[in-house]
Order: sequence, then C-alpha cells, then structure tokens
Amino acid sequence: MALTKNQRRLRIKNRIRKVISGTEARPRLAVFRSNKEIYAQIIDDVTGNTISAASSRDKDISSAKGTKSEIAALVGKALGEKALKAGVETISFDRGGYQYHGRVKSLADGAREAGLKF
Repeated sequence: MALTKNQRRLRIKNRIRKVISGTEARPRLAVFRSNKEIYAQIIDDVTGNTISAASSRDKDISSAKGTKSEIAALVGKALGEKALKAGVETISFDRGGYQYHGRVKSLADGAREAGLKF
C-alpha cells in the first residue's frame, strides 16, 4: 500500500527527530507549514517549554503583503528577534520533514538574518 504525502512526511520527521533534540543551551527551531500559513517555535525539549514562537498569523506579519516565501522570511526574522530577547543565540533547525527549499529555506534565512546561529 502506498503512503500518502503526509504519512511520508511524518516518517521523515520522525527520522529527523531521532537525531535532533533541543536543549537549554541549544534549543530546537521547529517549523510547520500548511498550505496558507507557516508557523515556527523555539523549543527546549528537556523541560518541554516553548521559548518563543512566531507565525504568519501574527498581527504585524499578517498585514504584510507579498509571496508566501517573503512572508516566511518575515516570520523567521520576527522569531529570531524574539529569541535573541529571550537569550537564545544558537539553535538546532528542525525542518519538520519538509524539504529545505522554498518557504522553509526563507524562514531559516530570515532567522539567520536576525542573528540566530545554526
């Protein structure tokens, strides 16, 4: 039986999560991408706390015009600024089973532009 697209992505996500885990010193930046929106969180997996989060549904970002990739870059930049205020400089990037191009890459570039290291 063939896997659906989402089942395949979840398999890849689980394979990635076996290796990547967020600690207090180096939390994990997790990405979720839907057809219309993009969400990102910085998570400390040891304590189970979300340090900061940003999405394309935030008030300051949702009013912005542009392509989905441009909006993803704004989300990455906003998340990076929030993380720096929270005292996080280095992270592990968890692409969530998505390919590293398009919106996911734009989000990562925006976070790097804001000052996060990964």
